[in-house]
Amino acid sequence: MKEIEDYQGKKALVIGFGISGLNAAHLLVKLGAQVTANDMKTPKDPRVVADLKADGITVITGSNPLSLADQGFDVVVKNPGIPYDNPLVAKFVEKKTPIITEAELGWEIFDGHLVSVTGSNGKTTTTTLTQLMLAKSSTHTVKYAGNIGVSFSKVAEELGPDDTLVTELSSFQLLGAPTIHPHIAIITNIFSNHLDYHKTRENYINAKLNITRNQTKDDFLIMNWDRDEWQEIARRSQATIVPFSRQDKSHEGSYEENGDIYWRGERIMAAKDIRLIGPQNVENALAAIAAAKLSGVANEDIVSVLTTFSGVRHRLQYVLDYKGRRFYNDSKSTDIEATEVALQGFKQPVILLAGGLDRGYTFERLVPYFKKHVKAIIVFGQCKDKMKDAAEQAGISTILESENAITAVPAAWKVSEPGDVILLSPANASWDQFPSFEVRGDRFIEAVEKLTGRKENN
Repeated sequence: MKEIEDYQGKKALVIGFGISGLNAAHLLVKLGAQVTANDMKTPKDPRVVADLKADGITVITGSNPLSLADQGFDVVVKNPGIPYDNPLVAKFVEKKTPIITEAELGWEIFDGHLVSVTGSNGKTTTTTLTQLMLAKSSTHTVKYAGNIGVSFSKVAEELGPDDTLVTELSSFQLLGAPTIHPHIAIITNIFSNHLDYHKTRENYINAKLNITRNQTKDDFLIMNWDRDEWQEIARRSQATIVPFSRQDKSHEGSYEENGDIYWRGERIMAAKDIRLIGPQNVENALAAIAAAKLSGVANEDIVSVLTTFSGVRHRLQYVLDYKGRRFYNDSKSTDIEATEVALQGFKQPVILLAGGLDRGYTFERLVPYFKKHVKAIIVFGQCKDKMKDAAEQAGISTILESENAITAVPAAWKVSEPGDVILLSPANASWDQFPSFEVRGDRFIEAVEKLTGRKENN
């Protein structure tokens, strides 16, 4: 951990008691700040508030009092998911009070080697693959953190100058990380996500580009090269661009050609030997390979990871087989693009479980994928009628409604046959029925275990 004095004697407000917010509050105390912590809800576990107060932190729960904006705070550390038009946050925006996220704090105290990953889809898998590849060949510690469920600043506290941290960063985190400067940055892809938060696609793109804002020609931006727009976006960076391409559009970085994976002309392995299924995971592997090769990782270590790693929880996670049916948990598919690529990963008939929070869009884009891959669909959540409309357009003969992703499991079983895949890939956020996609996925797995009498494949 780097010793800094930036917060010594400063008044800091932390808004949001998530994992990152709680760690940020305690870290700011260590850095010499006078800290107030605020959350709209009162934690169910009284130890959360007790631990904060024991560290000398002023705690305010149950609301976001607008009066906090008049208490002379020098900095605000907000939960990334809280939008900037939140009434309290908007007050600080108006006052031009610096507003950062915990990722910025993590970067400020970190003095090792930073690799950062962002993108609309594939972030978690790419982050995990990169960390595994780097750790396999390094004599120093290599960890991951960030949007992957591990606090950036907490891990940064534990690492030294010779260690490496691979961080998954969301657009929300990057908006509040103005000085972050990874030596290697990865953008897996950019679609049109979170427009309810960012308002416009350009705002969303700009948020993603914050990952490379402070990079120079001595740094590297690894970018998906398979769309012309993404190539143009990459050229807005000052970093040295390293492309990766599943469609063989560049040989300047990592790419797939005739079923084989290459790095700048050097064959590494056959794409079919990657254990993770689906074309999207070839892309994730290519991005991780680029970061690994730039970091000096040997081919045999890369191949070892890609032929053994079976997947990230909730991202096309294989759960178990039962009576000829194979269950997959893809609860992290919270947008249309993620479900598109999930469906493309299967040659078997798919019984799809889909639905969730209604963000105002429809699902016509899924129609061709439904036609090609889906034999039956179970819909649920706020947007179930819209999902049902797309299924009807695709000519799916078996369309059922269910209350949620849990009750959909026995319904899917009843219409399944040996050889089928039963896939939870909702194409929507979980917040209409579950607090997070992780909870949705865990509950799905529990329902599968209850149905089959077996435990998930670990």
